[in-house]
Amino acid sequence: MSLLDIIHQDAHIVVVNKPSGLLSVPGRGPDMQDCVVNRLRKMMPHCMEQPSVHRLDMDTSGLQLLALQPEGQRRLCLQFQEHEVRKLYYALIEGVVAEDSGTIELAFRLDPDNRPFQVHDPVQGKTGITHWRNLGLQDGQTVVEFEPRTGRTHQLRLHAAHERGLGFPIVGDRLYGTGTAPGQLRLHSGLLDFKHPHSGLPMVFKNRPAWLRL
Repeated sequence: MSLLDIIHQDAHIVVVNKPSGLLSVPGRGPDMQDCVVNRLRKMMPHCMEQPSVHRLDMDTSGLQLLALQPEGQRRLCLQFQEHEVRKLYYALIEGVVAEDSGTIELAFRLDPDNRPFQVHDPVQGKTGITHWRNLGLQDGQTVVEFEPRTGRTHQLRLHAAHERGLGFPIVGDRLYGTGTAPGQLRLHSGLLDFKHPHSGLPMVFKNRPAWLRL
């Protein structure tokens, strides 16, 4: 089990740069135990048992916030629930997106016959809202900045790939695109903006993915 790339650490919180292909939390079975949470607990034995504040998909890389103490976790989770945390993601899209910016609103839900795949369902689905901005072309593919206003499962991946979204999947997406292996997804959590759970001071962390050259 490898160590974590720690961006920030104090007595209350830890911000890590999660690599693509690593789980955020433990999965089922002994082969699904290597994750951000277990690596953090190994590095910091004083950490609470379940320090997760939010999760990134296994194939998504970038900034992830964790709490070391229960009260701090409660306050941070409340910020996420109240949509007080600003998040930005970088994505490399399989195609040329013509528009400069926009907002995607799509309702979707889990497909129980094809887990964990999400499907568009305007009747029974829950609406996900994403603002996006076109940052330009890189090797014939579009770099997009996503700002999710909700936190639905696979929201950005589905909003990119669906015909009512951008119409092109994210490069390396194994579920909604042409990706074939872990670690290929070009989706990166590049900014977290929140209030410190103890001091209340604003905390802003930025991190660019290695693949971004613009």
